[in-house]
Amino acid sequence: MKIDCAFVAALKRCRIIVRAGVGFDHIDLEAAASAGIPVCNTPDYGTSEVADHAIGLLLALRRGIVAYHQNLKADIRGGFDFSRAPLVRRLRGRTFGIVGLGRIGLATALRAKAFGMNVIAYDPYAPRGAEIAAGVDRTERLENLLAVADAVSLHCPLTDETRGMINAKTLTAMNNQAVLINTARGAIVNITDLVRALRNGTIAGAGIDVLPIEPPAPDDAIAAAYGAGDDPLLGGRLILTPHAAWSSPESVSDARRLAVETAMLYLREGRLRNLVNDPSRASSRGMA
Repeated sequence: MKIDCAFVAALKRCRIIVRAGVGFDHIDLEAAASAGIPVCNTPDYGTSEVADHAIGLLLALRRGIVAYHQNLKADIRGGFDFSRAPLVRRLRGRTFGIVGLGRIGLATALRAKAFGMNVIAYDPYAPRGAEIAAGVDRTERLENLLAVADAVSLHCPLTDETRGMINAKTLTAMNNQAVLINTARGAIVNITDLVRALRNGTIAGAGIDVLPIEPPAPDDAIAAAYGAGDDPLLGGRLILTPHAAWSSPESVSDARRLAVETAMLYLREGRLRNLVNDPSRASSRGMA
């Protein structure tokens, strides 16, 4: 649900907006701040699930799990062939690149390290030393990460800076044997460019949980591939999940509980938790 300027203008008695989730790119933070309304999120829900899902997508591609399943489902005898998964590789010793070293990025880094991968991270806004605490290397340039990573996993917020960050140019900068994982925000990746890069062999594969438009429009590049059913990209080189990385019964419960806790903490005690805008610049209307 979009909470835009017009929506905020209609909120005559609202004292706080709490996002029961992590991302808040659908909320006009400036409009809320001008109205004196603090906006908070709940970044402490779903961390484990999203990190698990990112690694799960990597495993599905690099261990051929989905490809094997599809081949066996189509023909239990003919599909009984270990060679029919195009991206199978050993994970140990490979380089895992993380874009965004926040809570989920750090959790994903620790999981990748458990598989024996070398982890490199790019995040110009993460505090210095976060990479040391996690035991990962840090690069100051996205291009440097893309050039060396065997897998690139996105864990950054959607902002004006990151919108369309993964596009034809940055995909070309990746190793042609690398895979891309996105469990962050769909609009970070230009989907048309991604599908074209997969078909051209610019990169080897992709595991995508989020899309710019959800569910995708019928003429979307990924929708067209899935609609074909027998597209050679599917399963072996391209895996799509329905914005489900966060999902578990425990995660749903956490999101609801933490959102209510955050709202009540402010309404009862005036304490703000996980504030993401600056309502101190409010107009007299907003402070009334």
